[in-house]
Amino acid sequence: MPKKKVMAVFGTRPEAIKMAPVVQALRSSNELSTVVAVTAQHREMLDQVLDIFGIIPDYDLNIMQEGQSLSQITIRTLSGLEEVLEKEKPDLILVHGDTSTTFAGALCGFYHRVQVGHVEAGLRTRDKYSPYPEEMNRRLAGCLSDIHFAPLATHKDNLVREGTPCDSIHITGNTVIDALLDIAGMPFEFTLPELASIDYLNRKVVLVTAHRRENLGEPLRRICWAIKRLVETRPDIEVVWPVHMNPAVRDDVFQILSDMPRIRLLDPVDYQTMVGLMSRCYLVLTDSGGLQEEAPSLDKPVLVLRDVTERPEGVDAGTLAVVGTDEERIITFTQRLLDDANEYRKMSEAPNPYGDGQAALRIRDAILWRFGLVPEKPVDFQG
Repeated sequence: MPKKKVMAVFGTRPEAIKMAPVVQALRSSNELSTVVAVTAQHREMLDQVLDIFGIIPDYDLNIMQEGQSLSQITIRTLSGLEEVLEKEKPDLILVHGDTSTTFAGALCGFYHRVQVGHVEAGLRTRDKYSPYPEEMNRRLAGCLSDIHFAPLATHKDNLVREGTPCDSIHITGNTVIDALLDIAGMPFEFTLPELASIDYLNRKVVLVTAHRRENLGEPLRRICWAIKRLVETRPDIEVVWPVHMNPAVRDDVFQILSDMPRIRLLDPVDYQTMVGLMSRCYLVLTDSGGLQEEAPSLDKPVLVLRDVTERPEGVDAGTLAVVGTDEERIITFTQRLLDDANEYRKMSEAPNPYGDGQAALRIRDAILWRFGLVPEKPVDFQG
C-alpha cells in the first residue's frame, strides 16, 4: 500500500517555528510520506529556523522581493505552488496560521482539489483589519480547509459558530510550545556581545518587539516614545529590541531610540537567541502572536501592544494584558509590573493555557486517523 503524502507549506519564521515539530512528527511515521515546500516569504529569518531544526525543504520558491506587496506575495505563492502540486500530487496540504503564504497555500490546494489541513485554526479577533492582514488570511484559510487543528476548545467553538463541521476539528494544543520546550532544553550562551554583557540577575531586562502592519506609523512611534520615557525614568531597566527588517519599522525605531543608553537595538535574532532572551528577561512587551503564547511557558508576563488579541485565553488565564499603543497606558502597566511584586507574581505564575509540548504528535495521529491508518481518533488536548 503506497504511503499517504502530506505536504507542509510555510514561508515565514513564525510559521517555520510552529511547523517544525509537525514536520518532525510526520517524518517519524512509517505510514506517511512528507514533503516540505517553503515560499521564503521571509528569507533570512526563515533560514535561521530551518537550520536550528535541521529541516531541508524539498522545494524553495524563494519568492521574497524587497518592498513586496501582499498581492505580489499571494500571486507568486500561488504560481510557485501550482507547479509543485502538479508534480507531487499530495493527499493533504498542511498550512499554518495566518500569513499570506497560508492563505495562498490553502487556495492553491482548493484549486487542485487537494485536502487542506489548517494548523492553528480558529483564532479570531472579529476585526478584519486587526491584525491586518492576518485576521482575514486565517478566516479565508479556514473556509478552504477540510481538517482544522485548533489549539484550544475556544478556537473550536469559534469554528463551530461559523458553521465548520464538528467532526472536522481536532483540539491539539499549540505547536509553538513543542518548539519552545525543545529549544529551551538545549544548553545555550549568548554569542552577541550586546546580549552577553547584560547582567540578567541584577537588572530588569524588558524584551520588546513590534512589527504588525496595523502598528506602523503613529502607533509604533507611540510605543517608541513610551519605551524612551521608561528608560529615562527607570535606571534599573535595560531594554532589548530585536528590530524587524521592515524599513517602516526600523526608520521610526532607530530615529527615536538609537541614541538612548540602556536600549539595545538589534537586527532580528535567531530563534534560539530569542528563546534565551525570553528565558532571561523580566517581562515582554510585544505585538507578536507567537510571543504571547511562548513567553508564559517561561514564566514571563506579556504586555500586548495591540488593541485586540486573537489569543484572549491568555488574558483570561492572566498571562497576558492587552495595553494597546497608548503611550501612557504602556508606561502605567510596565511600571506596575516593575514595582508591584504581587502583580508580577500573578502574571508570571499563571499557568500557560496554550499547550503541553505534544501538539505535533496529536496532529500526526489525527492525520493518520483521517486516512484510516489507525483505528482510534486521538484524544483532544484539554488545556
